[in-house]
Amino acid sequence: DIISTVEFNYSGDLLATGDKGGRVVIFQREQENKSRPHSRGEYNVYSTFQSHEPEFDYLKSLEIEEKINKIRWLPQQNAAHFLLSTNDKTIKLWKISERDKRAEGYNLKDEDGRLRDPFRITALRVPILKPMDLMVEASPRRIFANAHTYHINSISVNSDHETYLSADDLRINLWHLEITDRSFNIVDIKPANMEELTEVITAAEFHPHQCNVFVYSSSKGTIRLCDMRSSALCDRHSKFFEEPEDPSSRSFFSEIISSISDVKFSHSGRYMMTRDYLSVKVWDLNMESRPVETHQVHEYLRSKLCSLYENDCIFDKFECCWNGSDSAIMTGSYNNFFRMFDRDTRRDVTLEASRESSKPRASLKPRKVCTGGKRRKDEISVDSLDFNKKILHTAWHPVDNVIAVAATNNLYIFQDKIN
Repeated sequence: DIISTVEFNYSGDLLATGDKGGRVVIFQREQENKSRPHSRGEYNVYSTFQSHEPEFDYLKSLEIEEKINKIRWLPQQNAAHFLLSTNDKTIKLWKISERDKRAEGYNLKDEDGRLRDPFRITALRVPILKPMDLMVEASPRRIFANAHTYHINSISVNSDHETYLSADDLRINLWHLEITDRSFNIVDIKPANMEELTEVITAAEFHPHQCNVFVYSSSKGTIRLCDMRSSALCDRHSKFFEEPEDPSSRSFFSEIISSISDVKFSHSGRYMMTRDYLSVKVWDLNMESRPVETHQVHEYLRSKLCSLYENDCIFDKFECCWNGSDSAIMTGSYNNFFRMFDRDTRRDVTLEASRESSKPRASLKPRKVCTGGKRRKDEISVDSLDFNKKILHTAWHPVDNVIAVAATNNLYIFQDKIN
């Protein structure tokens, strides 16, 4: 049941989560109810379906686990909703639709579905639609398979709403949503000799408005912006974003903690945000030399990198997200803490998603981590942080101040307090 991805749709009325068991659970937001004024923003289960099953690659003798790596919604065009979900190898396009009427009065079959004897049919009937209990159906419309040698880490729908990209460790492919049997390879960083491999692709995303522009980040802490108009294979980037490293702070862990785990364009398309192990950075697309903002997520862990390396936590991949107006950003941390940064006031807060602190309609209290010296009553010591409780996946409603936070196998939804 461990949640592996969280994603709001374009209106924010639906929220999808994927888990390690290959399931997708969709929550729907309740409409405002005059008799229940507190129900604003409450999300209830709308549909649950099995998206991926475990498979076996017989050529490589490898198990392909069913875990959902990413979910991306498509903009709504009609009454149905469409989403892309992917595991390590296969991407699927799902249609989620509602049915609240059924046809009755067929000529060739009975109500229970059995075929009628044609010789007994003496009159023609016009079938009629009768109301029934609402049924939400999920059906796979397309399956995009066999295009990735390595594990898929990202999918991103283009602003033309016709194409999308999928990225693995060494390659990025461009797909058309209607065509499943071929894709175009637009980035390939695989060296001729794999011993010369120095970096891998960690995340990729299309620009929200310019359908020809996309970015991808690497394990070396760099981001490349590519323009598909310049050439069919975008191995040569248009822009290269990298912050020069301070030689005085270099250590054994420098390369590991500089690896970028997530990259996200702002809704405006002017900025992008990257998340590395200790910080989140905001870049102006017009300035490649350094980020315009750097926010420390959990700087107090710098002294604990050795033990985090030993228990493999240093390789955790935290995601980040923007609010609807791009004025605030959010990302996760350990001990079920998550961090929010206000870009205008430069204020930040640490909040906790846990059953103890998250009583319905109770305000969240800011948490503080004590790094040494005397610990105050409401502070928590660095040494008592639980590194098994981590928030890797978060999502922010595209319009309202509603956030979804995945803490291992629990999904927490918080909203602005209404006075």
